[in-house]
Amino acid sequence: MNLFRSEEHIRNWARFDPATVEGILSLPDLVKVFSGSYFRRRMDPDWVSHSREYAREMVATLGELGKTGPFWKRPKS
Repeated sequence: MNLFRSEEHIRNWARFDPATVEGILSLPDLVKVFSGSYFRRRMDPDWVSHSREYAREMVATLGELGKTGPFWKRPKS
């Protein structure tokens, strides 16, 4: 994860890949994603048994943020 001052700085970064533009999150959006149960409850003894529920919650949060395109999809195995 890299933190930048603005989207302009991201686009000027030497290693910027236009194919990943969909992965750009603002700081408030990043906070929203990382404040969900998937991350907050990682140390709970029953985290594994709830991980699918937490993952669905995280996907719903990403959907609320409009992050639903190919960049955010799990790769097919």
